[in-house]
Amino acid sequence: MRASPRRLRYALVILALMACAVILVLRYGGDLLVGADPLPIHAQAAVVLNGSITGYVARRAGAVRLLKSGVVDHVMMSLPPMSYWGENIPQIAQQYFAKQYGPAIAMKVVYCVNSANSTIQEASALKQCLQDAGWRQVIVVTSIYHTRRARMIWRKTLAGANPPFQLWMHGVIDADFRPQGWWRRRRYAKTWLFEMNKLLWESVFGAGPWKGAPVKGQLVTPR
Repeated sequence: MRASPRRLRYALVILALMACAVILVLRYGGDLLVGADPLPIHAQAAVVLNGSITGYVARRAGAVRLLKSGVVDHVMMSLPPMSYWGENIPQIAQQYFAKQYGPAIAMKVVYCVNSANSTIQEASALKQCLQDAGWRQVIVVTSIYHTRRARMIWRKTLAGANPPFQLWMHGVIDADFRPQGWWRRRRYAKTWLFEMNKLLWESVFGAGPWKGAPVKGQLVTPR
């Protein structure tokens, strides 16, 4: 039985729409993850979110650039308390900064020690550390693919604070993702799929009970 001309036209229209949708996702899909803000002239601190080794190295470097250029006065690193081998992570970090960047930079880096295992838990812990430090003008430094979701979470976390926070989200490029041509490399595509799922989940459900209980952050200053 032959399809009617009307059904054939409908099928062609649907196929054309699907093709356009695929092209748009391939072209602009990487930008959907990006929610970075223009940097201010000056802020009190750059806060570095934890993540993969690749991401954390890039984020740390990005925060130090802000410190060296005078955009921020201090850097706050989010760190776990101990390594897998029982080593004191903040102590190791202090030694690294002193050796890598010199004592002048190392003295401007503080640490928020926490046991967070999600972005929302980490935002809660870092909020406490920022309050303890007395900093309200904050640039959050994270990987560029993480900026839109992190900005949503941080705005919710800091909402209602008194006095209020001023927040900027700064994205850095790392080896896990680039927005342009993200589908051409397996690593980029994997990051996009993983982060897009989490972004959609956050957009629909927000901070549900599955996010886990809030965790405390302990402020550690250089000695």
